[in-house]
Amino acid sequence: MKKQTLIFGMIALMGIFILSGCEKAEEEMKPVSDMTIAEYASSDENFSILVDALAKADLVNVLNGTGNFTVFAPTNAAFNSLFSELGISGIDALTKETLTPILLYHVLGTEVKSSMISPGYVSTLSPAQGSAVSLKIDVASGVKLNMSANVAVADVDVKNGVIHVIDKVLLPPSIVDLAIANESFSILVQAVVKANLVDALSAAGPFTVFAPTNAAFEALFATLGVSGVADLTAEQLTPILTYHVVSGNVLSSQLSAGDVPTLNGESLSIAVSPAPSINGTVNIVATDVQGSNGIIHVIDQVLLP
Repeated sequence: MKKQTLIFGMIALMGIFILSGCEKAEEEMKPVSDMTIAEYASSDENFSILVDALAKADLVNVLNGTGNFTVFAPTNAAFNSLFSELGISGIDALTKETLTPILLYHVLGTEVKSSMISPGYVSTLSPAQGSAVSLKIDVASGVKLNMSANVAVADVDVKNGVIHVIDKVLLPPSIVDLAIANESFSILVQAVVKANLVDALSAAGPFTVFAPTNAAFEALFATLGVSGVADLTAEQLTPILTYHVVSGNVLSSQLSAGDVPTLNGESLSIAVSPAPSINGTVNIVATDVQGSNGIIHVIDQVLLP
């Protein structure tokens, strides 16, 4: 009788192990479409550093929550490249306060699948200056973010959004970084570098920059009879460039008619009707490109003091 009881006990115990194993297998085979963003990242060893970063920044619940998010997810290799660049050993060397804006810079508040991606700026969930930091998307040759990170795998469709895998960690850009990441501002960048204003415009600010396009600079060069930035001195460029910069982070919705002092000591005359313009002739053609230390509004002519 004791022997029979022992046999039944062993059978019952084996049944528990088998049931437990089946439940575990079922859990491991959970369809991707039923996983949240955070669950999917945890299921893929290529995102183990991202998972550690999300935990340290207390963002796991956010990406487990309801909503429709788009996450540009950096791989472990992308994070290791960042660590090498920063000269640190890993996530432990970064604080929660440092990680949070970086991680949120990889997240959009809406679901954007690859078929919906178009060139231009999108607002991320990374906060700065009372607004949201902008991310530039290019699609000319694959999907590229801020002219540096590539989408390696697109459209991992999960329960609360979509994941696109990228090969580089994105850092929230300053206004200088935003200009560098936009080919339409390459001449402006050359001018800022020659005038030794990179450090000044990378400082805490905040600044509002009315940024002339390459076409605007080329029109100026034609008027002046010069071939480009190389024909102008730093002393000539500095007052022109600082005439395009205003203190504060002024959103397009906050622009008002009147005179506004610039960093070179002179003033700009702003009009908001019938369309936003400066000094009567210069048009504001795009607005609200938000950086970590300020905002850019695009203009179609170079302003001369």
